[in-house]
Amino acid sequence: MARPQMSEHKMTREEAGRLGGKATSKKYDRSFYQTIGKKGGEATSDAHNTDFYKEIGRKGGNATSETHDKEFYREIGRKGGSN
Repeated sequence: MARPQMSEHKMTREEAGRLGGKATSKKYDRSFYQTIGKKGGEATSDAHNTDFYKEIGRKGGNATSETHDKEFYREIGRKGGSN
């Protein structure tokens, strides 16, 4: 059988990552992702202290406040208060 012609195009890391992600998502179900997420969270928790979480929370809060207005905070406050 003849081999197919190879393209001159090299795959980028982005393309390879996307293809790998699609293949993984077809192979595994939701519980797989929950399990690896839990393991990652536990490993991060073991490796860092409360100062780490304070810092990333501060950075995330600052980034959010730069991209959202008061109405955004009103809306998420309403959603949070309704639970």
